[in-house]
Amino acid sequence: MTTVTSRRPSRAAQHSHVVAVHGRPRRRRRHSVGLTIVMVILVIYTIVPLLWLIINASKTQASLFASFGLWFSGPFSLFTNIWTTLTYDDGIFLRWFGNTLLYVVVGAGGATLLATIAGYGMAKFKFPGRRAVFAVVIGAIAVPGTALAVPTFLLFSSLGLTNTPWAIILPSLISPFGFYLIWTYAIEAVPTELLEAARVDGSGEFRTFFTISSRLLAPGIVTVLLFAIVATWNNYFLPLIMLSDPKWYPLTVGLSNWSQQGTGASAVPIYNLVITGSLLTIIPVVIIFLFLQRFWQSGLATGSVKQ
Repeated sequence: MTTVTSRRPSRAAQHSHVVAVHGRPRRRRRHSVGLTIVMVILVIYTIVPLLWLIINASKTQASLFASFGLWFSGPFSLFTNIWTTLTYDDGIFLRWFGNTLLYVVVGAGGATLLATIAGYGMAKFKFPGRRAVFAVVIGAIAVPGTALAVPTFLLFSSLGLTNTPWAIILPSLISPFGFYLIWTYAIEAVPTELLEAARVDGSGEFRTFFTISSRLLAPGIVTVLLFAIVATWNNYFLPLIMLSDPKWYPLTVGLSNWSQQGTGASAVPIYNLVITGSLLTIIPVVIIFLFLQRFWQSGLATGSVKQ
């Protein structure tokens, strides 16, 4: 009588079977210690200033310099500092906040609209001079905004627009980076065949753009809007040279003006209000970013993958 003994296949045979079934062997995940250390350092570098701002916004003026900056000390005065910040100098902080909202809504919103229309037109319409426009846009992205601040001031001064909201809004309407981003994104996001089908059905270009193309461009539009909002909200140098009347200051210039009030011999320091105002200033940006980050991430991922 013959007995057949079943043996378990060796590890090499199992490995070859896995390769035959899946096409490639499974790789073990590698954990880079150096990369982990770099990421931890970046997280600390990002979180520590925010923690310092939150902790010191809860201190009184006397407690700011009497204790370690990253630890609570003295009476908890966060709500008192917030109330004093909002009511100081007849509530000028609220006026600066309203000015910043005005510059963001009109400037950043207008920049997003213009960049979307222009980028879409560059991506889906052919006309003479497209290469020249491309060169101009790339050159405009390479030039820093601070290099154009003085020529812009001289131009607006000759037009009599300095010390007015238009001195901040009009330069904010130009966004070469947003224009380029929508341009590259629209090439893949909006199929040309879909536009041709809409034209065959009798749809005009404007109707096609607002009913079809704008929905496909939504992630890219939100991405440009987010960048424009952050840039306009944090704009400092342009309002500094354009505005001399405090009633038109944005939050960045207004808080900087407050910080300089404590440098004189007879001036009363208000550094606690500057810190509290800075904390109140970043809250709207954080809320906007958290609300739009899913569109921002999907916009970058979709625009970078060719279907």
